[in-house]
This record gives sequence, C-alpha cells and structure tokens, in this order.
Amino acid sequence: MTVSDSPRRFRALFISDVHLGTKGCQAGQLLDFLRYHEAGTIYLVGDIVDGWQLQSNWYWPQQHNDVVQKLLRKARKGTRVVYVPGNHDEFLRGYYGTHFGGIEVSETAIHESARGRRYLVIHGDHFDLVVTQARWLALLGDKAYTAAIAVNTLFNTVRRHLGFPYWSLSKWAKLKVKNAVSYIGEFEKTLVAEAKRHNADGVICGHIHHAVEHHDFGLHYINCGDWVESCTAVAEHADGRFEIIHWTGTQPAAQPQAPVAEPQAA
Repeated sequence: MTVSDSPRRFRALFISDVHLGTKGCQAGQLLDFLRYHEAGTIYLVGDIVDGWQLQSNWYWPQQHNDVVQKLLRKARKGTRVVYVPGNHDEFLRGYYGTHFGGIEVSETAIHESARGRRYLVIHGDHFDLVVTQARWLALLGDKAYTAAIAVNTLFNTVRRHLGFPYWSLSKWAKLKVKNAVSYIGEFEKTLVAEAKRHNADGVICGHIHHAVEHHDFGLHYINCGDWVESCTAVAEHADGRFEIIHWTGTQPAAQPQAPVAEPQAA
C-alpha cells in the first residue's frame, strides 16, 4: 500500500528518541514520515537531539538539520509543537516554559484525548535508576549501544545487498535477554504509577526504545519507540483511538498493529 500525495491527518502525534547528532539516527525516514503525516499537536517526547554524543563527537549532516527545519516549519504553520526533553537533550531542561521558533519546552505535559482521557506525556528517564543513580554507567551503556547500532548497520548493509528487508539485530537481542525484559516491565509499572500520581488515565513516554501499547498495569501505557532501530511514532485519531505507526520508507508497515482494546468498566 503506497502513500498518496495527501498527508494523513491526526489529532496528535507523539515522537521520541530520534537522537539527532548520531550516526544511527534514521533522519531520512523521519523526514518522510513528517511529510506524510500532519497533526494539530506534535509532542516531541525526549531525546530528539543527542547532546551526549554531540559533546564528544560532533556529527550533524544536512538531513538532521532538515528534520529541525521541518518541525519549525510545522510550528510556523499552526501546529502546536511541545518538546518534553529527555536525558540526552537535558541541556533544554533549563528552558522550561520558553519557546524556540514556536516550539514549547515543557518538563511534562498533560494531553487530553478526544475521549476526554488525560495522558501524562513524559520521557521517562527520571524513573530509570541507571540514569539517576549511576550516570557513569548510563554513559558507558550509551557507548555500548552506539557500538551495537554500528554493528547493526553493517549487518543490514549485507542483508540489503542480499535482497532482504531491514531487521534490527540489536532490538532482537535486547528482547531475548531476560534481564532486559524484566527491566522493561519494571519501567512500565513505574511510569504507570507516576501517571496515577498525576490523576491521569494513561501515560505516553519514550526512553527505552520499545514501542508498545497496553493496559497491563491498570492504566493505558504507550511507548513511542524510536527513530534509530524501530522508526515508530504514536498517533491519536480524531475519535481518540491511538495507533503505533511503524514507518518504512514511504509506506506504512503492511500490517499495522491492531488497536488495544480498552478494559471494560466494572
């Protein structure tokens, strides 16, 4: 199914973990996505720019600049753009309440869906003990992840020459490691608890590069995924239904994820 020239329009879009400034960032894919998708509000849910990498090794090709310009252009044309910084773009945390080219910078946000439900929008790193209690370990892990992405890029170069589609070796390995799966579950439970503390009906976050939507812990949990391995974003339709969009080139994934059924009221 190819995409028509007319962009799909949503009530809101949520994008996280782009990591502009790194070689693993799939900026070209994101530019295609932004070209074919419009929304009244776009939430940038942290780690859009990777300040950690830029501090140690400056890398900023034209496509990364094009992504920034595309978002600024959308803001100028009337789209509300809200930037909730993460740990990799923590340099923006000193600018809460300000605007850059029409883009709002906010510590967190509350998004009210078309169905009247309140969602806490937050990156999520504040609830990652590795980031908050052992920054050195987080930085070391970031270096290891960067190396894994480089191996993954080489792996997929070979696959492409053999005629096979993109497949994330690093994502597959992460989901096969028992400790990683346990970490994801604990992260999700903690974020749901934070949403409850804000009297919200759900939470929309990023940080762990694992796009998923469920009600497993009593509230609606949605993770945006990333634009390094998965190329995923979250969209809210006009009727309040949420969808995880898996973007591949200039067409959506052939079989989009089915919407998650909401729990019935007791």
